[in-house]
Amino acid sequence: MTVHAPEFRSHHSSPPSHPRLTVVRDHATPQVAVSAHAGLDAKLATATREVVVVSSMSATAADPIALFRRIDHENLRRGVRYRVLFPDRARVTPFVAARLSALALSGAEVRTTGAVPMDALVIDGKFAVLPSEGQDGRQGGIAMFRLPSVVAATVGLFERVWSAAVPLVADEVPGGTGLTERERELLTLLSAGCTDESAAARLDISVRTVRRMVSGIMSRLGARSRFQAGVKAADRGWLVEGTG
Repeated sequence: MTVHAPEFRSHHSSPPSHPRLTVVRDHATPQVAVSAHAGLDAKLATATREVVVVSSMSATAADPIALFRRIDHENLRRGVRYRVLFPDRARVTPFVAARLSALALSGAEVRTTGAVPMDALVIDGKFAVLPSEGQDGRQGGIAMFRLPSVVAATVGLFERVWSAAVPLVADEVPGGTGLTERERELLTLLSAGCTDESAAARLDISVRTVRRMVSGIMSRLGARSRFQAGVKAADRGWLVEGTG
């Protein structure tokens, strides 16, 4: 169920036919929950540049924000940038750690920090999705804002925390030995002479994701060029692992 809030009229000059705030409830019935998730999925499907996901892993956080969705992986495949921020304890929370690793494997940038001060999701820097609570004080709904002031405040807080957060590196992926399976496949293709474009096609990911993965590998290796990265990867036995 979607509830439009024509309030804010006294503070903002937007016309009533274009409400700036949409609240999606997610706790009344299973049917309502499906509606909330579907509404958020539909909005995420419109992303063209970047999706920011921030979770405090709070028990009272709105579930739709912290969920891991199929649409996220579909967005990553078509080149939408994802930045995902969770508390450090996510690294040792089995279900969450596995999901974050899956996102990182798909090309998302994942970081953690000691404490995350909010739960939020931002789409293309235009829409901010925040937790919402009903009149009974129960949380589980979400509020979608496109008020520039709300979006800017949300992004500003995220950027401050993100800049000091620690990346989730491949070595921390369960079962990893320094590279994710996708990174090993990519290195194998590139070392065999594939271009970024052909490697992207073979892996069913975007060229932008390929280049982001290469940049991450180079950073992890301390390499300033792809050639240097190739030498260092070979020294570590990564290319042997990929071809074996």
